[in-house]
Amino acid sequence: MKTFKNCAAQGDVMIRRIDKLPDGIEESVKENGRFVVAHSETGHNHVIEASPNVHLYDGEDPFVSYLQVVEATDATETLLEHMRSFDTHETLKIPTGFFEVRRQREHTPEGWRKAQD
Repeated sequence: MKTFKNCAAQGDVMIRRIDKLPDGIEESVKENGRFVVAHSETGHNHVIEASPNVHLYDGEDPFVSYLQVVEATDATETLLEHMRSFDTHETLKIPTGFFEVRRQREHTPEGWRKAQD
């Protein structure tokens, strides 16, 4: 498991510490008790287990979301996991704070889209 202080990456996801959350964001919808940080067309998503100390938010830019990790009173770790049993990206332990979460993008004839594994 990797730990970090200010910036880290897991596959096509980059997380960087920010000072505060921006205005105009809305909490993301949980899927099966998890926040899906990045979808994969093969189902090998990058996920964080939903808990009272974790909040994921979406803004206007579909390539950027925001994460708030509040210090947990039950010592629960906030982990970004890659849901694949082989050739997987190492799990990231996310510290307390505010973070910008960026997804890699790629250009297609139709325009920009989220990069797909």
